[in-house]
Amino acid sequence: MSTAQTTQMTLASRAGAYVTLTKPDVSLLVLMTTAAGYYMGARGPVDWLRLAHTVFGTMLIAAGTAALNHYIERESDRFMRRTASRPLPSGLLQPMEALVFGVALAVAGAADLWVSSGWLASALGVITCLSYLLAYTPLKKKTVWATFVGAFPGAVPPMIGWAAAAGSLDRGAWALFAILFLWQFPHFHAIAWMYREDYSRAGILMLPVVDKDGTRTFRQIILTAIGLIGISLLPSILGLTGVLYFFGALVVSTGLLQVCLWAASSKSNLRAKWLMHATVLHIPLLLGLMMYDKVVR
Repeated sequence: MSTAQTTQMTLASRAGAYVTLTKPDVSLLVLMTTAAGYYMGARGPVDWLRLAHTVFGTMLIAAGTAALNHYIERESDRFMRRTASRPLPSGLLQPMEALVFGVALAVAGAADLWVSSGWLASALGVITCLSYLLAYTPLKKKTVWATFVGAFPGAVPPMIGWAAAAGSLDRGAWALFAILFLWQFPHFHAIAWMYREDYSRAGILMLPVVDKDGTRTFRQIILTAIGLIGISLLPSILGLTGVLYFFGALVVSTGLLQVCLWAASSKSNLRAKWLMHATVLHIPLLLGLMMYDKVVR
């Protein structure tokens, strides 16, 4: 192989490594919920340019936060099969490269939000980043309550969108926050159940690590799914959406509860995987119905 080909492969692998640092799958969820929050918070015609800037700025903060999370957890990642091939444990990138990359993205995102979407949207983005890195991430090795703490920054992106569109936060923004807050428990507990042995090797105290038989884990999954049914109806109760969303949300969220009960009946990794897929399908369906049936204000 020629030197030029080797160089091209090296550049391509490094470029791919930087993309991996941003956790594109997680960032996609952040962007989707931010856009939904903006759309629901907008009064009158949607300013599509402002919406694009809001999503872009939030994307930069989310990507920077993900890269910094890679930096902080680089040692733990070495002990887990699903993370051992990440850019830092594998040596594709150096820790300082990830640190600089993450800080640059997060700062750029906060600046873009400040200029294009207002100080409140930018402040919420910064709070999300800092609380994820300084509260949730270190707590994962200390207490099973880390998931509860991490659900707060995880539920903020729709509020960023709402703040950018409306310039303030009202009951509608908090309803979106509550929906996303509860949704995270079935989603992340299903993932944690599948990878509980990996988490145990890394010393990460997810609930399934200490809950050997899964009783507490699946009880929490079911209880939060029940709560999600009621909370998902709030947009219609608050007058943000109409009857179509009300009954659509009732069907979609009840369907998710049924999957939770089905997964809890055997507590197998396979059923937990299907539950994880169900949660991934649930949130875009719910937000799509919400946006389609929005009541124009």
